[in-house]
Amino acid sequence: MLARSITILFCATALSTWAQQNDVPLNRDIYYDIDRNGACRTSTMHTGLRPIIESRADLENVMGFRPDSSRHYYYVTTKLFREHLIQVKDGGFKVTIDPVFRFEAGGDLDEAEVANINRSKNNFNSRGFWIKADLGRDVSFQTGFYENQAILPLYLYVYTRGSGVVPGQGRVKTFGARGFDFAWAHGNVSWSPKRWLNVQFGNGRHFVGNGYRSVLLSDNTFPYPYLKLSALTTDQRFQYTTINAKFQLASDPGDRLNTGQSSEALFFWKRASFKHLSVNLGPAQFGLFEATLWRNIDSTGVRPFNAMELNPVIGVNTIVNGFSGKEHKQLLGLDAKFRFTDKIFAYGQFALDDPSRQRYAWQAGIQWFDLLRRDLHLLVEHNSATPFAYTSPRARSSYGHYNQPLAHPLGAGFEETNVIVDYGIKERFWLRAQASLATFTVDTSAVSVSGSDIFDTREATGADSLSVDRTRMWLDLSFAWRINQNQNTSLSVGMSIRDINPAPDFQNSHYIYVTLRTGLFNRYYDL
Repeated sequence: MLARSITILFCATALSTWAQQNDVPLNRDIYYDIDRNGACRTSTMHTGLRPIIESRADLENVMGFRPDSSRHYYYVTTKLFREHLIQVKDGGFKVTIDPVFRFEAGGDLDEAEVANINRSKNNFNSRGFWIKADLGRDVSFQTGFYENQAILPLYLYVYTRGSGVVPGQGRVKTFGARGFDFAWAHGNVSWSPKRWLNVQFGNGRHFVGNGYRSVLLSDNTFPYPYLKLSALTTDQRFQYTTINAKFQLASDPGDRLNTGQSSEALFFWKRASFKHLSVNLGPAQFGLFEATLWRNIDSTGVRPFNAMELNPVIGVNTIVNGFSGKEHKQLLGLDAKFRFTDKIFAYGQFALDDPSRQRYAWQAGIQWFDLLRRDLHLLVEHNSATPFAYTSPRARSSYGHYNQPLAHPLGAGFEETNVIVDYGIKERFWLRAQASLATFTVDTSAVSVSGSDIFDTREATGADSLSVDRTRMWLDLSFAWRINQNQNTSLSVGMSIRDINPAPDFQNSHYIYVTLRTGLFNRYYDL
């Protein structure tokens, strides 16, 4: 009985004060600690929609928010290992400024076996800044910018040449034989005029779910402009969120608006409405999700504004529009989490794309924290999507943004299992082993239609004889020294292995890397 009481006390929700309205950076290393707090059965934190606002998150012992008691005797080492580069605090005003970077050197052992390529040493050179501020109790803002040059492993180079974008990081310009130059920015203003209401306007990403992947809405795409309103009841049992966003395609030149001969004419765009209702029911948490991608442009040009884009009630757009996709794209979903103990929870999702044609996706997973010892974490997850899920009769209306899927990065028509093991040593050193196995179908000719490419508008009932079933194995092993927790700055060494069978040699990779980086967002290179 005493042990049970101690556990309840330890797991009691410790929400931060109502003075920080910024989002917790959407990075898995940081949400590892938040998810561990959210695994406690007494927690009332809503974890199914991310990023989470600081004032609604349990930040007890979370990286970047916990005190750092390490001793440093010099100003330089204190700045490097313990503090923000610039920090000003005066009453209710607080601002921090930090550099952000990724300096990576590596080599792909498989490139030596691929003929007719320009072999280069792989590297990643990213520089930028991150500014974060609280303006009194109600208003916070943050902004960041990344300028990048990269020579990617061959399979990523081929992917980027085909899609026109580096996964999650935007459109590229080429330099040299194998180099890409690209940049992107994120930021928002977050205002909570009342304790129960938050309003955000910015440019960023969102994630629906409690696992590694999402079959509803993922953060694997390029940041997008959005307006977000979120209400939380005083007992923290219900949280309701609406997000209005603007997406676009990024191919060149086929997806530019017909507004003249300029090479920088606007890309085709579309607006989106997302609604999420989260309910806490003791050890269980459920989330209802609805997505609508509106058809704002047709052959006549930009269409008149549709007032239903501002409809705040979940489910109404689906009733009005239906699932046919002839005008607008609809997706309905359910997200769930069930806490078995204060260290273990199971989670899952179901996405309904078109019930009449049996197009859907689902997810099931489990997370176990402090397995056998403190800071040993296990995640096991399976994801599945039927062929032609997320597609539309018009490629521009498919469930995607910036030439990438808004849900799972593999698109549709796949099965995937992920296993991730994290092991921390005194919060400074981390070992990670990440493995996944996926099966999917690809089209090998212009007449084959497998339903795996969500931007392919052709219809079929299934894969034909010209489509090929492939298996993709991914393994990443890394060891990291976390230098400064405020920006998740770390030095890591590792190796990633990608093996696809059957496939050309350039699809395979044995990549060895050394990386010094700040980690404030997620990269998904396990495609």
